Amino acid sequence: MPSGSAEQQRRRLAISRLLRSHAIHRQSELVAMLRAEGFSATQSSVSRDLKMLGAARLEHGYSLPEPEPTDNGRSLQFVADLVRNIRTAGPYLLVITTAVGAAQRVAVTLDRTAWPEIVGTVSGDDTIFVATVNAAQQRRLSARLREHFRKTTT
Repeated sequence: MPSGSAEQQRRRLAISRLLRSHAIHRQSELVAMLRAEGFSATQSSVSRDLKMLGAARLEHGYSLPEPEPTDNGRSLQFVADLVRNIRTAGPYLLVITTAVGAAQRVAVTLDRTAWPEIVGTVSGDDTIFVATVNAAQQRRLSARLREHFRKTTT
């Protein structure tokens, strides 16, 4: 059985797809479409999802923002609840622990931020190694990640 956050992520992907392919003027229309696809959706959950996706209600219906060439960490909000801890390991490496099975998803999201501090990531099942160029970049990256993953402890 999928976790609540996995279900929420799939629902948000479905909402994005539906908004791009249909002119949807009311949240109730979106709720009905999601339910027809088998998603558990209420007006309040759809309202929260639309807010998290950055959707705006325009004259022709709901619209999503245009994707940026790099997301500058915006997509990190979708994986924030999967991160458990961020630690340093030497002057060039951060170690991020995640929920079991979530490391790859978080690592891909980090890679897609295209932040200059990140040289690369290696992920296992619940651990990610994030390489940086130097100690200063490591400190900067650690601070940026903690800002995005506010509930994470050191």
